[in-house]
Amino acid sequence: MNEIAHYHWGVEETVAQLRALRVQSLEERNRRHKPPKLPSRKELQHILDGLSAVLFPNRLGRPDLTEEGIDYYVGYTLDCVLHELFKQIRRELQFVSGNEGVDAAAHERAIEITRFFTAQLPAVRRICDSDIQAAYEGDPAARTPDEVLVCYPGITAIIYHRLAHIIYKQGAPLVARMISELAHSATGIDIHPGAQIGESFFIDHGTGVVIGETAILGNRVRLYQAVTLGAKRFQKDDNGLLVKGNLRHPIVEDDVVIYAGATILGRIVIGSGSIIGGNVWLTHSVPSRSIITQASEQRE
Repeated sequence: MNEIAHYHWGVEETVAQLRALRVQSLEERNRRHKPPKLPSRKELQHILDGLSAVLFPNRLGRPDLTEEGIDYYVGYTLDCVLHELFKQIRRELQFVSGNEGVDAAAHERAIEITRFFTAQLPAVRRICDSDIQAAYEGDPAARTPDEVLVCYPGITAIIYHRLAHIIYKQGAPLVARMISELAHSATGIDIHPGAQIGESFFIDHGTGVVIGETAILGNRVRLYQAVTLGAKRFQKDDNGLLVKGNLRHPIVEDDVVIYAGATILGRIVIGSGSIIGGNVWLTHSVPSRSIITQASEQRE
């Protein structure tokens, strides 16, 4: 058989059909033939690597850093990644506006968001320190806080979340969601950037954890793997479309521990100091200092 023989695969017909579908999709969304570009996942990962190094230069930065050069490294790296972050935020804002050319409003708003984000980085470092300490104190297998920082997927996920949450609240939800999905891909932990999470947060092991958009978690909350803080049901409007943004996820108060495989659904309140056992399915509020297990739920 001639290996270089050409066969007719029907490529021309398929290309034509794909083109027609693209055009139809753009028309349905009232977009031009060449809509503005979306933010780039690849660039956002580069930005996250840089921001992580800025926050923790001695552990996540260059291995050859000296005490004399550390501030220069942090300043240079931060300046570079902020310029790139600004571009990604501007892309989102311009995509939303639909302007292909110069968009002065998107440009200025992207500058404002990036400046605000920059000012919050010291606060992010402080609260991430509390998360690292919580993991170190809460896991007997952790030998040092440094081990927690460089090894624990829960710490990676929460660092990304705390960065994404700022951007989300400032009005760039697509960039924020892409950051959270990068964390999800890397760690198996899915935290929506809209979720509000207090200090000293610890996710042990972590794989399969899901925290929804409107969830609120207090201080010193601890979750184990495969915990879901989700919605019980999805409301629809008169046209049968899902209602966006309604409060549909749990509120978890301070000092709550939720063990592996627990599923907590709906806008319910888990009172402070409560313990939720493994594999519990919970759709109602519980008062402070409750202990909920599978056995206790079955008896109710």
